[in-house]
Amino acid sequence: MDLGIAGKWALVCGASKGLGLGCAQALVREGANVLIVARGAEALQTAATNLIADSARPAGAEVLFVAADITTTAGRAAVFAVRRDFDIVVTNAGGPPPGDFRDWDRDAWIKAVDANMLTPIELIKATVDGMAARGFGRIVNITSSAVKAPIDILGLSNGARSGLTGFVAGVARSKLAAQGVTINNLLPGAFDTDRLKGTMKGAAEKTGQPLEAVLDARRKTIPAQRFGSPEEFGAICAFLCSVHAGYMTGQNVLADGGAFSGTY
Repeated sequence: MDLGIAGKWALVCGASKGLGLGCAQALVREGANVLIVARGAEALQTAATNLIADSARPAGAEVLFVAADITTTAGRAAVFAVRRDFDIVVTNAGGPPPGDFRDWDRDAWIKAVDANMLTPIELIKATVDGMAARGFGRIVNITSSAVKAPIDILGLSNGARSGLTGFVAGVARSKLAAQGVTINNLLPGAFDTDRLKGTMKGAAEKTGQPLEAVLDARRKTIPAQRFGSPEEFGAICAFLCSVHAGYMTGQNVLADGGAFSGTY
């Protein structure tokens, strides 16, 4: 299927590895030009090099990168200094740490809200009017399956991402919807990423179990009996960014291997 986004410009955040990189790879393979951003300069440059070397990348698809913290005003300014207009924006920032809500002070909450709610809103605000003027725009916010099925130790993430979800539910149904701009949230469950491995490693150390035993137990809670791959997550993202998804907006698309057991 031709997704119809060849030549479009995409901004992909948190794209040095994991789900963000999976999204960037899928978009590049569809012929989109991408500007990838992440904090780690070395990992980001490696990611950009690999994207350029990807044999599935059409010759005309450009790859640019900016090492910056997208959750800061200075980081966003650095990105927009390289390019101002984007047809596609994939927002993504590392989730806040797990813990007991009794231990989180105001600063912890502000940091979580700033990274996982206000940063995507700032990126949306900076790009949607240009998208609307051109008659095409796709924004995909990478949030979390915990928005639908909250996890008690991830309260900072639950709260901040739920705030973003509520905001998107409104703005996606504004006049932007009739101007060719869609805004959707993509909710990952358990994917094979460094973040998952880090969380499982912590659980293994806490319980004294071998890491592989903890990973295997986690897999068994998922109907698909496996973790998702960044590549298949990226493919879902690319479809949401395509011309074929123009009638989907304000949606929360769950990719979790069937782990959420609700009917709706």
